[in-house]
Amino acid sequence: MAEIVVTVVIDRLLSLLTEEARLFRGVYTEFEDIKRELSYIQAFLKDADAKAEKGDTISHGLKTWVQELRETAYSIEDLVDEYILHFANPPRQSGVISWISQIANLKPCLEIASKVKDLKLKVGKLQEEGSRYGFISSFEQGSGGSSDTINVQWLDPRVKALFIEEAEIVGIESPKRQLINWLVEGAAELTVISVVGMGGLGKTTLAKMVYDNKKVVECFSFRAWITVSQSFKMEMVLQDMIKQFYETMKEPIPEGMDEKGVTSLGGLLKKCLEDKRYAIVFDDVWGLEFWGFIKYVLPENRRGSRILITTRNVEVGCAIRESRFHHVHNLQPLPPESSWALFCKKAFPGSCCPSELEKISIDIVKRCAGLPLAIVAIGGALSTKQKNELEWQKFNESLGSQLETNPHLESITKILSLSYNDLPYFLKPCFLYFAIFPEDYSINCAKLIRLWVAEGFVKGEKGVPLEQKAEEYLNELIHRSLVQLSRVDDRGRIRRCKVHDLIREIILKKAEELRFCHVLGDKDSSFNGKFRRGSVQKGTNTISVETINRNAQIRSLFLFDIDAVPMLLTGISFTNFKLLKVLDFEDAPLYSVPEDLGNLFHLRYLSLRGTKVKMLPKSIVEIMKLKKLRHILAYFYHTNLEEGFSIVRGVHIGEGIGSMLDLQKLCHVEANNGRGLIEELGKLRQLRRLGIVNLLEEDGPSMCASISNMKYLESLILLSKDDGILNLQTISDPPRYLRNLYLQGGLSRLPDWLPVLRSLVRVSLINSRLSYDPMVVLQALPNLLQLFLHSVYGGECFCFTELGFQKLKILHLFRMKGLKTLKIHEGALPVLEHLVIGYCPQMEVLSGILLLKTLTRIDFYGMPREFASSMLPQHGQNYHIVEHVPHVFFHEFHADGHTILSLR
Repeated sequence: MAEIVVTVVIDRLLSLLTEEARLFRGVYTEFEDIKRELSYIQAFLKDADAKAEKGDTISHGLKTWVQELRETAYSIEDLVDEYILHFANPPRQSGVISWISQIANLKPCLEIASKVKDLKLKVGKLQEEGSRYGFISSFEQGSGGSSDTINVQWLDPRVKALFIEEAEIVGIESPKRQLINWLVEGAAELTVISVVGMGGLGKTTLAKMVYDNKKVVECFSFRAWITVSQSFKMEMVLQDMIKQFYETMKEPIPEGMDEKGVTSLGGLLKKCLEDKRYAIVFDDVWGLEFWGFIKYVLPENRRGSRILITTRNVEVGCAIRESRFHHVHNLQPLPPESSWALFCKKAFPGSCCPSELEKISIDIVKRCAGLPLAIVAIGGALSTKQKNELEWQKFNESLGSQLETNPHLESITKILSLSYNDLPYFLKPCFLYFAIFPEDYSINCAKLIRLWVAEGFVKGEKGVPLEQKAEEYLNELIHRSLVQLSRVDDRGRIRRCKVHDLIREIILKKAEELRFCHVLGDKDSSFNGKFRRGSVQKGTNTISVETINRNAQIRSLFLFDIDAVPMLLTGISFTNFKLLKVLDFEDAPLYSVPEDLGNLFHLRYLSLRGTKVKMLPKSIVEIMKLKKLRHILAYFYHTNLEEGFSIVRGVHIGEGIGSMLDLQKLCHVEANNGRGLIEELGKLRQLRRLGIVNLLEEDGPSMCASISNMKYLESLILLSKDDGILNLQTISDPPRYLRNLYLQGGLSRLPDWLPVLRSLVRVSLINSRLSYDPMVVLQALPNLLQLFLHSVYGGECFCFTELGFQKLKILHLFRMKGLKTLKIHEGALPVLEHLVIGYCPQMEVLSGILLLKTLTRIDFYGMPREFASSMLPQHGQNYHIVEHVPHVFFHEFHADGHTILSLR
């Protein structure tokens, strides 16, 4: 794992030496020499990591050497950032002040130059020691420096899956039947089937049960089972299939097989299979290149032949869709009942779970999250322990360390680690980042992407925004079945994700070993080690200030589930932590941040979202001058269900915001400085999301001029002061990529530029007080999915015309005091799924709902009692209007809280 650290440092040095050579005056040659030495060492570090990860014995001397190399790489990274800190922003003053500034910088310059020379000597010494003690040569001789071709002997725990008795298996009957059906029935054409899922789900076990099934055996004249794995060699795969073929035919294997190349072997195999009905299982396929070749040597002979592939990689599973006849089965975790049955079978063989162990057993099974590998291994480990609640509780609490030390659980770690080991180096830091978040935490994908960019994990490409590239990284982790989806929005975009609890335990150990990050909680509040990223979880004043102060090189600090302001934020000075890139204090009970926040010259990401902070310190201007901060999130939402919208509060920010040219997200800022601040916003041409609160009517022209410069804006949130007028008519060049528009305040009419925004998917209009029906304009937006209207129109009718709102799925109508009816024409709202109507006291019969056949839910808030009564199943004269809607709810707010009445 040291290779990750060294590779990241080499990339960083290469980028800086290329792009910012001017900064390294006097030490450029030394940094270049360090990069060259590290590049030489890097070649065999891949093999050192691969050997350790595959379970091979590594000497204590090599471990110590690799650890020292990793620490040196970190020191180099620190030194580079320290150098830039002092010299990337030279003083602009002239005369005596400039001379004094240069004298002041002389001491740190000399100190850094000395450190650079020391580190150059250290790297040279490490390289010399590596050669002297054979650390380098032993790998060079064995593998040639490529982790994916190293030939080491180890017991692959997946082999056990081939020998499991069917009686031991639980919960696979349904997928087994489906796969057998696809194999023995269907078209005469060659059909390809893929089974996709994360490691440990039982893909190999399921495929073997199907492969050995009597119906399958009798259906095919030739069958072959091929285990592919990560380090396959195509010659060996082809030889294995040919040998299995001749053994099945009871014929002698042709001579000279071992000398034949891929082309000859492929031709021979194709000839063998051309008149046979064959079934071949390719188990554990990792990459697209395997299928890209093997499909050409398997003949399409219209004899009902079948190919079955198991893979962790969604892209591999989907690649078979280029075949005309194909099936993809996404293997799911076991449901709770099957998980419990399997656990009891392993933990209590021949008996039932004792009542005193039931609660802790359910907790343990829940942590396995339906992963058969984990359930079997953990159940087996617990079967050897005393049936004692305290003993089992200790096991559950120490599961992370148990995965590392308990021989019964070795297979879990090895199998789940395979996917991590297969990652390219640039994805490994991104994956390790999941260790920062608490257990069972649903992670905001947009936030995760911004954090990766802020940390410098994402490699830029010309013309491609870093955030877009980071989204590709996340998609690849999902496709590799390492990251699970938590929530996908109506547009099919991934909103939230998570990792399996046991995978999190494994990456926590890896992250701590690398000093990548450390989780600080009540249990280890006095942790003495070093770390690059700190995640404070469920801790308050128990976290020692010294713990943080010992880590001046820390890059990121996170707070999660904090119920009181930790001492670490009142007892430390940011002056000591000038290398910080990320500060995430989301939802922490903070009322202010330290005044010396402006000393964090490397800061790229600042989140005060959900805190009580109302004003950023004046020193933030110093960071603004460096133009590097990409994301500022500093706002507070209070969702008011009764009102039907969120109350938003922003922060005050001083002058200088216009110099932050890389800023991507600015939410939400008080328009406190009037036109000065608003005009500065026009310089932020890279903004993707902007939120401004307390706008005055006279701010309109300046606001419109600034927005016209924001070509890449995707989300715009504007709130007027005290629900005054929003003057937004004069945006000359509206941002064509805008997807989300939120306007709160009076509008004389809808902006003339609104119909031009064809990318809009979500529109929210609050307290607009229009004098005409806005549906005339809104229903023509071609990609609109969600529409939220609150106190928008005082008229009696909303009219939804034919072909209006062709993609709308969610419609909210709140506080329309004069609204009596919705006139819905045939063909309008053809895909609407969720309708919300609240506090419309004049509302009468909604007969148009009968036309909305796709509705799955209606929510009524604060509607008159007579209206609700007319919808009741018994004797309600209007029940037939909503009878086709599966879920209809009435909500009432009163002094005691919130009451929900379901219609059925």
